[in-house]
Amino acid sequence: MRKTLLALAAAIGLLFATTPAANAYEPVNIVHTERVQVGPYGMTVGFSTWPLRAMQSLDFTFIPDDGIAGKSGTLAFLNPETGRLGRPQPLAKHPRKLEVWGLDIRALQTQGSWTFRFEIDGPAGKGAGELRDLAVLEQPGPPMAVSWSISLIPLIVLAVLIAVAWRRTKSRLRGNGLPATV
Repeated sequence: MRKTLLALAAAIGLLFATTPAANAYEPVNIVHTERVQVGPYGMTVGFSTWPLRAMQSLDFTFIPDDGIAGKSGTLAFLNPETGRLGRPQPLAKHPRKLEVWGLDIRALQTQGSWTFRFEIDGPAGKGAGELRDLAVLEQPGPPMAVSWSISLIPLIVLAVLIAVAWRRTKSRLRGNGLPATV
């Protein structure tokens, strides 16, 4: 009994000792950076994947030279396909790198030359700046129409099987003299 309780306590101890490591987030791996001057503030924009591709998820980090303390800011994207500037969204702390602003697992939807427009308000006043001509290449893999067509094949096969089974069941019911509405 004593050995069993000791083994149980050891198993519980190992469980609690390994839980923090299992719950840890994977760190943000920045593989490329670009510099932007946003009024009086210098800022580094980091990307977790390079080169950028349309519809490919990645992390963005926005790091002002003297940190984010005491500052607020917004970010808007200029979509090359529509030529429209999106609605500015507040810059928030990156969920896995809390000392910087960022976007977690975001994808740029179309290929082309994107522009990121920043506004920062801080101790040195307000400032605006842009990261222009950010080249986004075509999406990786097959075109979306091909991907969707392939993924719909099982659904189509299932619908055909259900229709065939329904017709066979209906014809058997008629052959036995039973009403087909049963």
